[in-house]
Amino acid sequence: MSTVKITKDGFEKLKKELEYLKTTKRKEVVENIRVALSFGDLSENSEYDEAKTEQGKVENRIHELEELIKTAVLVNEDEISTDAVGVGSKVSVKNVLTGAELEYHVVGSTEANPLQRKISDKSPIGSAIVGAAVGDVVTVATPSGENQLEILKISK
Repeated sequence: MSTVKITKDGFEKLKKELEYLKTTKRKEVVENIRVALSFGDLSENSEYDEAKTEQGKVENRIHELEELIKTAVLVNEDEISTDAVGVGSKVSVKNVLTGAELEYHVVGSTEANPLQRKISDKSPIGSAIVGAAVGDVVTVATPSGENQLEILKISK
């Protein structure tokens, strides 16, 4: 698995989710399996099938989180530059065509949440603005066509 850049907050969220899955969710799933087994005949026991499927999903997510945590490269907040956009940067941009201004927080791919304006450094907008400086105009390929964004401000 390749490395993924991640902010301190994102790293802490991954660790909390892993802890929850290992300590709480696993126990809930085991209890669901135990209850389903008490219903008898496994060949017609949909509760058992559902519980085993859930167990597989939980174990897969645990494995995924352990790998992410093991290979994550933590972005040091002190090293975030305001000279050029990078993971951890907060960036104000202006759409050159519409004049609309937006602010994004560039994060690693595991932390992306478009509804909170947290965009991955691997997303179309993120990859276009990473490395750009204030005043630069970058071209972003989107499903609706190309857009041009002007970098207005970079902060931590």
